Amino acid sequence: MMDNKMICTEQFENVVEDGKAVGFSFLGRLPYYRGLGLSMVEDIQVSVDDAKIAREDVRFSVRGKTYTLDEMETVYDDRWNFGEKATIIALKPGGLTPGKHKIEFAVRMRVSYLPFVPTTKDTKELDLAA
Repeated sequence: MMDNKMICTEQFENVVEDGKAVGFSFLGRLPYYRGLGLSMVEDIQVSVDDAKIAREDVRFSVRGKTYTLDEMETVYDDRWNFGEKATIIALKPGGLTPGKHKIEFAVRMRVSYLPFVPTTKDTKELDLAA
């Protein structure tokens, strides 16, 4: 139901450290109507132009704190709230070239009352400014 609202179209950009592009980032929303503790987000998957970003190269940032996906597994004192835009960072040496890129973003979450682990996915074409 909220899968088509997961990827936000603003703030799609390269991540630059020490003058070099080390990856790219975009804003993403949780596809769940209640919000979740970060330890309940089991996985985040990112692909760009049909190339999957490795799990160890994905970072999640919310309210000034940045986590690896492995770190999120044990974060019990922070949440991803309904409607909140988190920064999803994908490490990719050199970043992305300016222009249009196909971004796929999937979130697998653990919800206590569901007998299955839902994975929700959104795909959008975003334009990276020069």
